[in-house]
Amino acid sequence: MSELPTLEGTYEVLVVGGGVAGLSAATFTARASLDTVVVNAGEPILARNAHVENLPGFPAGVNPRLFLDMQRSGATRNGADLRDGRVVRLRRAADAGIDAGSDARFVATVERGSDGGDADGAGDASDATPERYALAAERVVAASWSDASYLDPLEADTRDAGSKTYLEDDGDGRTTVEGLYAAGRLAERYHQAVVAAGDGARTAITLIHDTEVPFYHDWVTPEGYFTDRGRDVPPGCEEISETERRARERESMAAMREYFAEPHDSRQRTHPSLVDDESGRLPEND
Repeated sequence: MSELPTLEGTYEVLVVGGGVAGLSAATFTARASLDTVVVNAGEPILARNAHVENLPGFPAGVNPRLFLDMQRSGATRNGADLRDGRVVRLRRAADAGIDAGSDARFVATVERGSDGGDADGAGDASDATPERYALAAERVVAASWSDASYLDPLEADTRDAGSKTYLEDDGDGRTTVEGLYAAGRLAERYHQAVVAAGDGARTAITLIHDTEVPFYHDWVTPEGYFTDRGRDVPPGCEEISETERRARERESMAAMREYFAEPHDSRQRTHPSLVDDESGRLPEND
C-alpha cells in the first residue's frame, strides 16, 4: 500500500486551476475573508493567445500573459495563496485516510512541481512524480481544463463530449456534490476571457452565499453613502473617505503604469503540437 501524502494545509476554499476563472473565483472568496488556496499546473490556455481583445477595461486589448500576472496579483493582494502543482485526485475527507480536521469535506492529492499538460491545475495521475502532498478544504472550486478525471472518486454528474468531460452544475456553479463547485471551461462555459472571469466570480459568490459569511455586495462606496441615510454598511461593502479614495486611485494608477511600462518578457505560446518545445513556446525573434 502506498504511503499517504503529508497534509500541508487545510483551507476553507481550494481552487483547482489558476486560469482566468480560477483566479477570479479566488479573488472573490479571499476578499470575503475565506481562507483560499489556488493550485495550478503549467500555463493556462489563455497564455497561448497572441493578444486578448474584447476585454472590458482594456480598450486596445492586453498581452494575455500580462493579464494573468495582473490576475495573480489581484488574488494574492486579497489574501489567496498560490501553489504550483497538479491535483491528481480529489476525495471526500472521510475516504482519504488523513486527519484533515472536522471542517474539511475534501482532500486533494497534489504532485509538487508537476507542470505539464493543458489542464490548469489538474491532470491524470499517469504523469505522476514521486513527491506528493495533500491539501484539505471545506469547499472546492474546480476551474481546471475540461478533464474531470481527478474528480472521479466524488462521482459527480458529468457530461462527456469527445475527449472532454464537463461537470454538470446548476448554472451558478453548484455541482451534484455538496461543497464542490465548477467554473469556466470545466463547467462548459464559453472560451472568452471575460466570460471565464465572470463565471469564476459568479461561482465564488454562490459559494460565499452558501457559507455563513455575511455578504451583500463587493462594493466600495463614498463615505456616507449608506450611513448618512441611517443605514448600516451592508456586509461585503465599504465606505471610504475622499482622502482614502484618492490614495487608492493613486495606488491603482501607479500599479498600472508599472505593469504597462515595458512589453511582457515571456515568450509567446502556441499549441505544443506545432513547435519543438515542450511548453509550446515559439522561437524568439532575432
